Amino acid sequence: MTVTTMLGLAALPGLAPESRPAVRPGDVRPGVLHLGLGAFHRAHQAVYTENAVAASGGDWGIVGVAPRSREVLDQLRAQDRLYSVLTVGGEGGDHARAVGILSDLGHVAGDPYGVLAAIADPGIRIVSLTVTEKAYRLGPDGKLLLDDDLRAQLTGQAPPTSIPALLARALLVREAPLTVLCCDNLQGNGPRIRGMVTQALEVAGAALPDHVEFPATMVDRIVPATSADHLRRAAAALGAADRVPVVAEPFHQWVIEDRFPGGRPDWAAAGAIMTTDVAPWETLKLRALNSVHSACAYLGALAGCEMIAEALELPGMGTVLRRFLAEDIAPTFEPPAGVTVRDYGETALQRFANRDLGHRTIQVAMDGTQKLPHRLLGTIADRRRAGAVPVWGALVLAGWMRFARGYADDGSALSLDDPLAGRIREVLAGAPDTPDGLVGALLGLTEVFPPELAGDTGLRAELVRWSGELARHGAAATVAAAAQ
Repeated sequence: MTVTTMLGLAALPGLAPESRPAVRPGDVRPGVLHLGLGAFHRAHQAVYTENAVAASGGDWGIVGVAPRSREVLDQLRAQDRLYSVLTVGGEGGDHARAVGILSDLGHVAGDPYGVLAAIADPGIRIVSLTVTEKAYRLGPDGKLLLDDDLRAQLTGQAPPTSIPALLARALLVREAPLTVLCCDNLQGNGPRIRGMVTQALEVAGAALPDHVEFPATMVDRIVPATSADHLRRAAAALGAADRVPVVAEPFHQWVIEDRFPGGRPDWAAAGAIMTTDVAPWETLKLRALNSVHSACAYLGALAGCEMIAEALELPGMGTVLRRFLAEDIAPTFEPPAGVTVRDYGETALQRFANRDLGHRTIQVAMDGTQKLPHRLLGTIADRRRAGAVPVWGALVLAGWMRFARGYADDGSALSLDDPLAGRIREVLAGAPDTPDGLVGALLGLTEVFPPELAGDTGLRAELVRWSGELARHGAAATVAAAAQ
């Protein structure tokens, strides 16, 4: 059946009660400004916030701000700021619900000074962010990557179109308490963004005010790119056609350090975990979920698997990933009370097996040089310090190295979507096309590998061994043989 009614305020009475938003656009005054209006925010923090307002009230509407592209903004405006979340793979089939927590919209590229004024507005008490790692302009050492353009933005000589400039210049004029809440997958995201803002303010000739806090967070929900099939299914489940639905798995988790000088929504009422220490949860997710996800992505892409669920079905993949969890990951940290790495890992594998998500290996594989230091290299370094050889971690890292060459085992091209793609191509072009040449060239990326790993002969030997196996036999056969 073709759905012809378009999502908007006029369509809400015709939706099933369970598909209507818990909050209507405009009914709640804004208290949060969110930078990064992508799918993850709309399927995660926005849903938590709407549910929190529905449960406990408060002026916590969200001003959704897109940094660059206008496409999502224009589509949301055409739908009265409404959109839907299509939940797939759960009991009872597809479920879609409209979300109405967006109180207003903004665009950094088109109106940077308007966004700056909104952040400075005392009615906004939280600025949250999902802008990906590279938007913070931080190097691996946590230092701000300062160039002439950013310096001009920070000193008022150019419009504030970057994240560091927007936050720093707003704090120059803002007097009311503010919480800056990073929801990107950065290790120690709160302290890292605090450091970024502090450095940015120093360039602007100011110091960080005492009334600003930077809580750490851990976010988790698989949100794949929306396909044409998802558009059709969202319309059927919702009862109205949505130009910009987001797709998500049933599972969701949000762990938040509870430091909010200007107040916050009652996120606990919506299921968030409010805590004084996010670090154990963050380590658990990065090492026991994100690194396993990356393993599926790199090894699966090499083997020609388009989807993560397909990669997980490769013969031996489940066994290899479980050994990775048990032998390399679990010994490196203490998980939160009441949680085991084994059980958490099993839940992750079940989630990855959700074929309805259509989660593509190439999507998970992007930005490897930004992700791997947080997801994988810490585990490898900890195992080496303990005197152990991280066999499975080395296989995953060797998989990334083979992936970085730009083509799969069958010779088909693989897109290398990475901030250091140019550097990777440069070092590989100057190295022999051998396992040893590949490993040596990529370990030489000082932006990615610390000296203790780059100069570790034992680790290098294991990487060369796995790279040789992958070169001779391909990822699928290597994984199958390793599981024996």
